[in-house]
Amino acid sequence: MKPVDVVAFDADDTLWHSEDGFHAAEARFVELLTPYASPGVDVMAGLTAMERSNLPVYGYGVKAFGLSMVEAAVTIGQDRVPTKVFAQIIDVARDLLLAPVRLLPHVSEVLATVSEHYRVILVTKGDLIHQSRKVGTSGLDHHFDHVEIVLEKDVDTYARIIAEQGVEAQRFCMIGNSVRSDVLPVLDLGGYAVHVPYPFLWELERVETLPSGPRFAELESITHVPGWLGIRAD
Repeated sequence: MKPVDVVAFDADDTLWHSEDGFHAAEARFVELLTPYASPGVDVMAGLTAMERSNLPVYGYGVKAFGLSMVEAAVTIGQDRVPTKVFAQIIDVARDLLLAPVRLLPHVSEVLATVSEHYRVILVTKGDLIHQSRKVGTSGLDHHFDHVEIVLEKDVDTYARIIAEQGVEAQRFCMIGNSVRSDVLPVLDLGGYAVHVPYPFLWELERVETLPSGPRFAELESITHVPGWLGIRAD
């Protein structure tokens, strides 16, 4: 058994699908805006740049993404974009907000197993209303001793969460799909961190290299988490 007291899980793209929906929405945005973009303009790059500039103002989540799509459409298309296209962009964002939670394989079994041996919490970032709805409708909330929906996943945020959980950072483990958000800040604090990659990753979550060391692991699937923690199968 790993010498930890609290095991924290990320939500989007760790417990359930999320980024594949954003990926499809981005493709739809490019399809809608390309006819109105000036020659040589990279529509997708324009959207990503708008999202990056808006992060300090809008934060994360579908609503922030929707606002960035509208602003990017104004910037890229100038006055050439008709009202019907803006209506379609809003529909893209609304569909993401209303999409049902789609659990990744074996997530419930893994949470049930880990929670028998460790205190399990959820740490996710994004829009409070949307993330709360997903947690509530996922059918997984009973596995968590605590749920944190945060504006950003950085060292200060994790330090606060760890302190409020009443544990030392060295006895805290974070599991998620983003090295930038789920791994690096926790390692900086001296905790354990596990990277479970998802097929799609938002451009703004990318890092150039993976960390190394005895407190870091990259696992192919969340199903390997209990074994990595040292939980023996029955």
